Amino acid sequence: MARIRDRWRRWRLRRSHQQPLADALWDGFPGVAMLTDAYGVILSVNPGVEPHSGYPPKALIGRRITCLDVDPLHGNIRLAVAHCVERLRPWRGVLLCRRADGRLIHQDGVFQPLGTGRDEPLRLLVTLHDVTDLCQQAQYDHALLQRFQGTLAQLPGVVFQLREDVRGELDFLYLSDGMGVLAGLSPSLVMQRADALLERMHAEDRAALTTSLAQSSVSLEPWILEFRVETFDGLRWFEGRARPSRRRDGSTLWDGLMLDITARKQEEQRTQQLVSTDMLTGALNRRAFFDFGEALRARAARQGYAVPLAMLDLDHFKRLNDTYGHAVGDLALQAFAATCRDCLRPYDLFARIGGEEFVVMLVDTPLDEAWGVLDRLRTTVEAIELEMADTTLRITVSLGLAVLPPEGSLDLALSQADQALYRAKHEGRNRLAGAPNVPRVRRDARP
Repeated sequence: MARIRDRWRRWRLRRSHQQPLADALWDGFPGVAMLTDAYGVILSVNPGVEPHSGYPPKALIGRRITCLDVDPLHGNIRLAVAHCVERLRPWRGVLLCRRADGRLIHQDGVFQPLGTGRDEPLRLLVTLHDVTDLCQQAQYDHALLQRFQGTLAQLPGVVFQLREDVRGELDFLYLSDGMGVLAGLSPSLVMQRADALLERMHAEDRAALTTSLAQSSVSLEPWILEFRVETFDGLRWFEGRARPSRRRDGSTLWDGLMLDITARKQEEQRTQQLVSTDMLTGALNRRAFFDFGEALRARAARQGYAVPLAMLDLDHFKRLNDTYGHAVGDLALQAFAATCRDCLRPYDLFARIGGEEFVVMLVDTPLDEAWGVLDRLRTTVEAIELEMADTTLRITVSLGLAVLPPEGSLDLALSQADQALYRAKHEGRNRLAGAPNVPRVRRDARP
């Protein structure tokens, strides 16, 4: 019994020399700890308050806690106290405080109500941590991000991040403000629904997008595609370039840039037109005719139909040049070409392949209709009148018609049309003659 009594006395002695845990936490708190009443009057502060606030502990006792706020009357400390008193719930937020030396610091504050205020006075436990360095870094990062976004907004394109999930669904994780400038679409709208952009793509380009992204996703090779988008000011061309990366969840991300290449495409089209167009008459030149003609022949072969083809030659053109000069001859060629374009459809091929020799390929035109189309063209050319200083000149044209069969040769069909043209010249000019394998339909069968 004596041994137990001695142990009890030694434990009580040690206990009396040990600081209570609550007091130890209060004294050793790494920041500001305060106890206030319901009005925010400071009742107690921890010893470490001075390094964090600049105020000695005794200087704060009895003062309102709002004295620490940069705006004592309307600042967040007053709102935090009111929140805790009215709702009896904790409040947490970042406070801008003023130290005793006048320096402004950011404090992460927690206001915890103690009690209900009914049976005992309501108290508030307030803790403050200095987070000035974190806030300054956040402000610096925010300013840097703002400058970066401002730079992106000035780029003549759209910076983007596109994701394809394992199901093949596409969505944009990021789009710069250039999307609104170039395509008239809000970046946030497209990020919410990728189809807002994809639905405006040309149908052929949408199919090309699906194929090219699939290839890039498998090979992880850079993605490059030119495509058309319907925008607020019409159809525009874009070029997309991006580098893919695979994510752990199996999705694929593309980080890239979309550039508006409309001006470049228009210049390419103008250049192509110059390369493929006869400068005097505006008709296709010989090289362009054979390029387009072969493409038309291949399409006709796939679909199994024949294409009417005609050679045209202005009658007595050498005599006109010798009599009136080349300037008048050029004027006659221009008037003839303009008349032919008016008589033909925009998608029919019309080309100048020699001095006064032209060729026509009638697209999607049955043979019986071809006779009527070409004969009307001949009649319209016959009606051309070129007013000169002292006379009126008229021109006529001879035509030879051939048929390019589905599996036929374009060169052979041209040769047959040329032979038919020679026959038209031999038979008196200003007429339409057909190759031997081209039956002549009755006049009343022409449209």
